Amino acid sequence: MKKWLLLCCTLLLLGACGQKEATAENQETKGERAMSEQFIGKWEGNIETPNGPLPIIVDLQKEAGTLSVPAQGLSNFPFKSVSYTGDKVTVSIHLNGSVIAINGTLKNEQIEATFQQNGAKFPLILKAYKEQPVTYETIKIPVEDGNLTVALQKASASPTPVALIIAGSGPTDKDGNSALAGKNNSLKMLAEGLAQEGIATVRYDKRGLGDNQALLTKEEDSTFDQYVDDAVQIIQALQADEAYSSIHVIGHSEGSLIGLLAAQKTDVESFVSIAGAGRPLDEVLLEQIKGQLPPKLFNESTDILKSLKQGEQVKNVSPELQALFRPSVQPFLISLLKYHPADELAKVKSRVLLVQGTTDLQVKETDAEALKNRKPEAQLLYMEGMNHVLKKAPVDRAKNLATYADPSLPLHEELLPAIEQFIQTKK
Repeated sequence: MKKWLLLCCTLLLLGACGQKEATAENQETKGERAMSEQFIGKWEGNIETPNGPLPIIVDLQKEAGTLSVPAQGLSNFPFKSVSYTGDKVTVSIHLNGSVIAINGTLKNEQIEATFQQNGAKFPLILKAYKEQPVTYETIKIPVEDGNLTVALQKASASPTPVALIIAGSGPTDKDGNSALAGKNNSLKMLAEGLAQEGIATVRYDKRGLGDNQALLTKEEDSTFDQYVDDAVQIIQALQADEAYSSIHVIGHSEGSLIGLLAAQKTDVESFVSIAGAGRPLDEVLLEQIKGQLPPKLFNESTDILKSLKQGEQVKNVSPELQALFRPSVQPFLISLLKYHPADELAKVKSRVLLVQGTTDLQVKETDAEALKNRKPEAQLLYMEGMNHVLKKAPVDRAKNLATYADPSLPLHEELLPAIEQFIQTKK
């Protein structure tokens, strides 16, 4: 689900000093204008929130500007005001009733800033924005309630195999980046790498996120089956296109379950599960939160999941558990809890490759084994030292999580060759 960062703060007003002679005032104005010119342009950085870095892009202009938060689907939202005084900049933005303020100082060709949220300040370092070359085409796929925008990464030749890449849970975009975890570009790297090896790829933001934010206006209207139906529509559109010699599906994390359910309903050539859960959501979730919650809240979580699994919504949820079980997300959880991933994988008729990293903090090797047990003919590959965002990472939790927000790290060196070889293999 899309989790918006609610931002509010007070605007720092910088006043002018006393009266000065006209000549001196003109000189000062020119000096301030010269300093302000260094601010003009696009800047990027990460807000260091308690949930991890949140990437933003700030476009500073002389009397205007915009804020973008790509992971949350916010693009070029206009400033309420912007002012420059010497080497300082102050930005105010009014967004959905909240007040956003950025107060920064230009030092060593970067802006050292603070970002306030509900009275608390968060550090923010902004550096000159580096344009990312667009290497894909945007196409529209008709789905329920509108059109789904997808990114097509073409390969050099035609016809070619094409792989649909499905991202994981929460506010994770088509590139594999999350508003909660940060920018790592794992799925973007996978798509571009496969295209270089002669395999076209399609990836997309799920409903309510990024390019497809408009397809979901209310969180309570979202269901897991909707996600599956969208994937089916994309696959069928690719099957109708003569540019592709074969259709493949790659699902990462929650995208694995979406992908295997879509593969059941379509005649795809192969299915690749990367870090896919092999057990129902309630088992995985309780394993993840055990030890992080006091016994009372853990027991409440167990009871809530039991009710949701029976299709019953829970009205009274403790404030500490609202992020997981708020009323608006319960319909989605109910629709997801009815599936047992391993049992569903057994129904997939296409070739199956299971990929699991040994330093994955979120999905364990027991999940890969559960999938393999229900689909014995599937190929199972363990990637030594690969974590949940497909990068080389140690077991140490802090160092492992640091890779979630580091787009400079390459994919695990064995991942791309393994998937490319599997897709290119004929029946």
